[in-house]
Amino acid sequence: MSRATQHSLFVSIDPAAQYCAGVDEAGRGPLAGDVYAAAVILDPSQPIEGLADSKVLTEKRREALAPLIQQRALAWCVARATVQEIDQLNILQATLLAMQRAVHGLKIAPELAWVDGNQAPRLACRVQTVVKGDALVPAISAASILAKTARDAELLRLHTQHPEYGFNLHKGYGTALHMARLNEFGPCPAHRRSFAPVRRLLDVS
Repeated sequence: MSRATQHSLFVSIDPAAQYCAGVDEAGRGPLAGDVYAAAVILDPSQPIEGLADSKVLTEKRREALAPLIQQRALAWCVARATVQEIDQLNILQATLLAMQRAVHGLKIAPELAWVDGNQAPRLACRVQTVVKGDALVPAISAASILAKTARDAELLRLHTQHPEYGFNLHKGYGTALHMARLNEFGPCPAHRRSFAPVRRLLDVS
């Protein structure tokens, strides 16, 4: 039996938890934009085919799965921590805050939260971290898709406000194009001042 199958079976048969939420984030690494998190409680009676880590899915596939998740899940919530909160708290703490907000925003309170990675927010329910959970646990996969599609939509909105940076192309990540535009135009309000490439530009300006 594969590791993925073993883990999926393990986290799906916890008899003490009727409602289990998958939790994941999107946008820890970029130089601009809010960090997003989502929490999803799937409905076993309405399975969704094709759930996987959002990073391995095409944009078209993510966009097709996101409304299915919203329609078929027992509960879901997408939340964020702002650029200002990222700069005040640091990116890890801001990510945990976004996760906390997503779980608290669920219309059904979960007894257990499966959180992708090895860091977990403080929650009212039990928490189990799952390394590479977005590839192993369907509820976390669903959360990763909702968080990713919501954040990508924000970056498209940012592109309409600041088209000079090309946010529609790199989604705020530190690509060569983004760094060239950042050096040419300087940071905009959506850039994370606490991130080193942005901070360096502010220090020399």
